[in-house]
Amino acid sequence: MDNKRSEEIAANRLKIIAPLIDSTLDKDKLQQLKEELCIQTGLSERTIRRYLNAYKSNGFEGLKPKNPGRGGNSVIPEDVIQEAIALRREVPKRSITEIIRILEWEGKVEPGFLKRSTLQDQLSYRGYSSRQMRTYVSSVTGARRFQKPWRNYLWQSDIKYGIYVNGQPTYMVCFMDDCTRYILHSEFYPTLDQRIVQDCFRKALMKYGAPDSVYFDNGKQFRTNWMQRACGKLGIRLLYARPYSPEGKGKQERYNQTVDSFLREAQLAKPKSLDELNRLYQVWMEECYLHKEHSALDGKTPYEAYWSDRHELRMLSSEDIADAFLACETRKVDKSGCISFMRQKYEVELGLHMIHKEVDVIYDAADISKVTIECKGMPTCSARPLIIGSHSGERPKLPEHLEAVDAKESRLLRAAELKNKARQTIRKTAISYTDLKPGTVSGGEGNV
Repeated sequence: MDNKRSEEIAANRLKIIAPLIDSTLDKDKLQQLKEELCIQTGLSERTIRRYLNAYKSNGFEGLKPKNPGRGGNSVIPEDVIQEAIALRREVPKRSITEIIRILEWEGKVEPGFLKRSTLQDQLSYRGYSSRQMRTYVSSVTGARRFQKPWRNYLWQSDIKYGIYVNGQPTYMVCFMDDCTRYILHSEFYPTLDQRIVQDCFRKALMKYGAPDSVYFDNGKQFRTNWMQRACGKLGIRLLYARPYSPEGKGKQERYNQTVDSFLREAQLAKPKSLDELNRLYQVWMEECYLHKEHSALDGKTPYEAYWSDRHELRMLSSEDIADAFLACETRKVDKSGCISFMRQKYEVELGLHMIHKEVDVIYDAADISKVTIECKGMPTCSARPLIIGSHSGERPKLPEHLEAVDAKESRLLRAAELKNKARQTIRKTAISYTDLKPGTVSGGEGNV
């Protein structure tokens, strides 16, 4: 490898570890910066620690690559390297192992000649590593740190696995303000479905008003028709992260790592119930996060940053929230006047008059003991879970427009008779040889 390339690599490594060189940093602050660098650069903590130790031992020279085999000079023939580059360009996500296997199967190289690390070095040197290829094929801009200008501009949310309580798993849902890192609402739940997101979202909205936008990953708990309807009703812009792009939710991911320290302590406390776990979690959140200085907030705590922001909150009425949190699904009424909903039968109040019709089921996910039914051309009614009794329901009266009409004659037979007469007329006008006797032909000079 030439000296210029070595110095470029060393300069890039120094740029990465520059925030860690400050000798005044305490151990906790140093660890926090390392974790942030891991998220920003995609490097492992072990690699960053190795760079830092090398710089402390040998300065700038210690950051230069030590392996003389890396770079432009290689034991791999140039035509083989070009074939490997072509395979990588065909499929940027194709692994080094797959590239070597293809070259061996095609007879380009002898089995065992190519070493994975050696070929990887050559592709990286020429700018064809998998990471470099992903950078250029990505349809978005580079991942950089961002922070929204004011509170409630953007909320982020995520779900994290908790500890076991009484042998049952728990799941944490969290809504965080992007600008101030303030936790709007977070608690642990016993199930993993969309209802836990709805409950946490509702509580955050009731306490802090509506944000301008929300930002979720593509989990099935977030990407629902209900979420689209609720955000549309409340005038909230709904955003989803690109698949396999966790860097877009770095603040929430960083908080999840912070929560790990609580989970370790909760394991020691051994809470006996979910309520006790949440009580401990709220105390920890207040004392160990919300009122603790944050490096990204100029020395402020998330609590101070949120409540010192002058941007006005857009508070919502309980009626608006209740209406927005109603879900809507389409069902078809069966011949018994019932619908299938949430894995059980619901008896529709006017169901016998809606048989075989499609209806809209309007319901509150927090309480499905009673739902509202809307059907075009009919009054709104309710539906409740079916209770099977000893009597059948009353058969509905046949609507007037469906009643049978007295007929004076059979229109089918009359139409068939007309059709038959037309057929007979066509048959009579056709040429017929049925009257000729065998052996006779009508010719120009007589019979033969």
